[in-house]
Amino acid sequence: MKKFGIKEVVATGIGTALFIVLTEVQIPLGIIPNTSMQPRAAVMAFLAAVFGPVVGGIIGLLGHALGDALFYGGVWWSWVFPDAIFGILVGLFAKSFEIKAGGFNKKKVILFNVVQVVANAVAWIVVAPVLDILIYAEPAKKVFSQGVCAFVANIIIVGVLGSLLGLGYTKIGAKSSSLTKED
Repeated sequence: MKKFGIKEVVATGIGTALFIVLTEVQIPLGIIPNTSMQPRAAVMAFLAAVFGPVVGGIIGLLGHALGDALFYGGVWWSWVFPDAIFGILVGLFAKSFEIKAGGFNKKKVILFNVVQVVANAVAWIVVAPVLDILIYAEPAKKVFSQGVCAFVANIIIVGVLGSLLGLGYTKIGAKSSSLTKED
């Protein structure tokens, strides 16, 4: 198992803070209530793809829970856990994406997007609606509609912004990290 070092701790802190701040940055879809396109999903996916499942899961869990609490006055747990699951699933493939190593090429971008689509499907078409029904007794038709809408919004924003963040990091950041171990 990979060591959880200073870079991962810093990435988790920065990622969680960004996720919280970006909670209010959203483009409402206008089709289904309480669904919107949010760049925070792309930031979480990018950091999970670089630093792995623990970082992705913590950002999803803490970032979403704290963002809900700060901006909405309560936490909607049935949507917090799917974000954590999404971060974990994307993070499981971090080595395969080769973003840190500078190898995030066309083939790896395609892999990243296949993984994020599957992870989003699991999180938003399966987990979120089922938890909405089990925890909050929400109507099935409503929550599955919201889940599909969130799925579509997330695959678009993660596909575009997440891919661009990965490409930018692999070109610039992978070659020059300012986080180094002191002697």
